[in-house]
Amino acid sequence: MKIRILTLLAVLSLVWSARPLLAAEAGSASSDLKALVGKVKEKLSAGKKSEADLSDELKEFDALIEKHKGEKTDDAAQILLMKAMLYLQILDQSDKASELIQQVKTDYPDTKVAKNADQILEGMKQQEASKKIQRTLVEGAKFPDFDEKDLAGKPISVASFKGKVVLIDFWATWCAPCVGELPNVIKTYEKNHDKGFEIIGVSLDQDEQKLKSFTKDRNMTWQQYFDGKGWGNKLAQKYGIQSIPATFLVDGDGKIIGRDLRGEALDEAVTKALAKN
Repeated sequence: MKIRILTLLAVLSLVWSARPLLAAEAGSASSDLKALVGKVKEKLSAGKKSEADLSDELKEFDALIEKHKGEKTDDAAQILLMKAMLYLQILDQSDKASELIQQVKTDYPDTKVAKNADQILEGMKQQEASKKIQRTLVEGAKFPDFDEKDLAGKPISVASFKGKVVLIDFWATWCAPCVGELPNVIKTYEKNHDKGFEIIGVSLDQDEQKLKSFTKDRNMTWQQYFDGKGWGNKLAQKYGIQSIPATFLVDGDGKIIGRDLRGEALDEAVTKALAKN
């Protein structure tokens, strides 16, 4: 499991945070949407995630939008928003999702959903830009280098480890999956460091002292890049990181030879790469 920067729940929290928790009446926009979302979840759980698989549910969204179009309420706007998120998160059709969010602004201008629409659209824009970057970071491609300073103020770059196998690890102390994977990362580092294996940590933390204490307590002796900006981390932005942990394993020539390797798979890949060096 990874921690993601933008999820459906995160988007919905923007418009539901100030919403009173009232029981939905049968036939209301809220109850109708809840029932439809239940159907969608069943399909997704069964691995049915294509537009064809969800065609009946998409038609039902349209029917509910038509049924409640005159209400101009947050609950009615949520139906349109949820359809947009389905296109964005599941069907990977950002253009269609953007079109639907714009429709929310037009059809439900006085709702919380509409008032947060620009923020949602900006998040979608950033996510699409990140996907574009990520599509270039494939195995065999040269990992674009950087030239920064680490926590101790020392220069840090992939080029400084030319000839060595390097793991670039995007993580954070508050990320449970990252911390859960740390024993494997540390084990692989201690086993292979003397053979030419290095790690560059890119921390999405905001508390510098907490990061320093954390890495010291766990004997994480490799360099860490930190700028205190959380998800706005300079290098996370550069490489389109939308979820953590995210790792790139590069060879002595700086080419990507593996991504998001976990557990034994990481150790095996490092051992194999070192044997070729």
